[in-house]
Amino acid sequence: MHNPDQQHKLSHIDESGHARMVDVGEKPDTQRTAVATAEVRMQPETLSLIQSGGMPKGDVLVTAQIAGIMAAKHTHELIPMCHPLLITHVAVICEPDPANNRVVIRTTVRTSGKTGVEMEALTAASVAALTIYDMCKAVDREMQIQNIRLLEKEGGKSGHWVAELGN
Repeated sequence: MHNPDQQHKLSHIDESGHARMVDVGEKPDTQRTAVATAEVRMQPETLSLIQSGGMPKGDVLVTAQIAGIMAAKHTHELIPMCHPLLITHVAVICEPDPANNRVVIRTTVRTSGKTGVEMEALTAASVAALTIYDMCKAVDREMQIQNIRLLEKEGGKSGHWVAELGN
């Protein structure tokens, strides 16, 4: 939890107010994992088409899975000051949830390194959701991408963290 009484130095701004990438060279390598989620809400008919393989653009969930994996690998090219990482594992699961008219995306990213993989997990979830939207927009313009967030992270100085709001 953020403590407003603490003075926090902005890590991506130097003493002169210029943007900079954080120097992590002196940090030890540790095993790091991050888990993120996103969801795409849609009409029940849209979800049925996804599940039956009836979307004109192809297999929506497999394409979203591949897009998420690719996005995690390219996060440093998309997010300013993000370090390029040697990712050792990326998993993207796109699970239909007919009871709530949505697809729930869950991503897990791992590395052994000096910096965490939260941004890679969040980027994977975001791009998987965007891919679902893109592949289905011709039949459902009311889709909503929601609840993109970090669920868990492990490794490094801060140790293990799990979101309080549940999974």
